Amino acid sequence: MPRANFIACLATSWFWDTTLLLNSSCSWNLLALSLIRVNRLLSNMFTEEELKDMEGLKRGSDFIEVKCGCTSKKYGDAIGRLRVFTNGQFLISCECTPACDQEKLTPYDFEKHSGKEGTKRWKNHIWVVMNNKKVPLWRTVLLKYYKHASNGANELRRLRAKRLFHRDEFIRCSKCKKERRFRLRTDEECRTYHDALNAKRWKCANWPYDKINCKDDEERASRKSCRGCPQSPTCKGCTTCVCFGCHKCRFLDCKCRTCVDFVQNAEP
Repeated sequence: MPRANFIACLATSWFWDTTLLLNSSCSWNLLALSLIRVNRLLSNMFTEEELKDMEGLKRGSDFIEVKCGCTSKKYGDAIGRLRVFTNGQFLISCECTPACDQEKLTPYDFEKHSGKEGTKRWKNHIWVVMNNKKVPLWRTVLLKYYKHASNGANELRRLRAKRLFHRDEFIRCSKCKKERRFRLRTDEECRTYHDALNAKRWKCANWPYDKINCKDDEERASRKSCRGCPQSPTCKGCTTCVCFGCHKCRFLDCKCRTCVDFVQNAEP
């Protein structure tokens, strides 16, 4: 190879090696700057003093994680892991049972998933553990980073919760005269209750949730007063929780007088 060509090849090779090295250095520099920026955001979110007493504390690249929970009178404590992100978003992974696969729940969804009765106020009902005590979120520093814009789905579900829904109802056994609770949250549950209500001689053995018989005790009177109204735990019936007929609890294929009248008179 002529000497001039050889020198030209060396120069070209050195140019590209230098360019790649500079680009690589730029990439690493950008990555380092990003990490520094994230760490700065995390350090600006909360101080060590504010978080030191919280159980289950972990720090991620753009979030902090703490142990949380929500208590239901019926089901007890539902445990989860709350992540507070630098953009103000709150997401919870539920660990209520080993088989539970509910992840990335909004606080409202986690409260609902736990079976918490009464008014939906997740800031009061969801708690974290500090010094072995359950402390509501509104009493902690975590809420100072909650941003409504980053939790839009949460706010939308909160508004939907104010709409009419179906409270729990009771049916009396024709044999032992004990009352059994029926949940009316889904279409299937509404249909199950509707068919049981129309049965001429409904019995405890036909209860769809668990296998029971007439010897099993019925719910206490104090427990019966809680029927799931979002306005008040002991509501006796209001325009929010009492439905007088809708497409969820009335059925086209049912021939009972209630459904027939609704289908004939309801708006399309």
